[in-house]
Amino acid sequence: MIIVHHLENSRSQRVLWLLEELAVPYEIKNYQRDKKTMLAPASLKAVHPLGKSPVITDAGKTIAESGAITEYLIHHYGPDSMKFDVGSEAWLQGTYWSHFAEGTAMPFLVMKLVFSQIKRAPMPFFVKPVAGQIVNKVMSSFLQPNIDNTLAYINDHLQGKTWFVDETLSAADFQMSFPLLAAAAREDIPAQYPNIQRYLERMQQRPAFQKAIEKGGPLQVMS
Repeated sequence: MIIVHHLENSRSQRVLWLLEELAVPYEIKNYQRDKKTMLAPASLKAVHPLGKSPVITDAGKTIAESGAITEYLIHHYGPDSMKFDVGSEAWLQGTYWSHFAEGTAMPFLVMKLVFSQIKRAPMPFFVKPVAGQIVNKVMSSFLQPNIDNTLAYINDHLQGKTWFVDETLSAADFQMSFPLLAAAAREDIPAQYPNIQRYLERMQQRPAFQKAIEKGGPLQVMS
């Protein structure tokens, strides 16, 4: 049986959603973050040397990285509707958005999280104003404009579409779910992105998604 090594508030949430959509039996092994550092516990290193999640074990194999896990699960357990002919337009779109999730969308969101934590970090009182000014400048001149540009691009793509590859639920949706949910949790998806809002509502209404949340817990992104 597939074992999902599930770290709270992590990318493994989308792996649970995929498994529920595929109706594949699996077991969850839960891991809790350190309350102070928010890092994964050392016990995850017994599963994978990097000690990060998501990681799954299946048939004697250990697979890490959510993109690789998604491809593996769809290849071995997915319906034909999720498997596009290599070289087709659907395959190209699916591949693009699957990589876009971690290659373009997530880095800016992660950087925003890191910089927001810097402002709250303990530091000498005479350093804090300078650090705050630097953080605010980076946020306003670099991070937020890039986040806004990314979200606008995604919103335009979703115009008239049910899923990222037209009407077909695919790997792209499972991969893109995390950055969009993370952005929504930090209130980075205002009303000017109605296509993203409708997409998230559609996703969250799916029974498989709700079951994944029930089993793995809600995504609570730090801000």
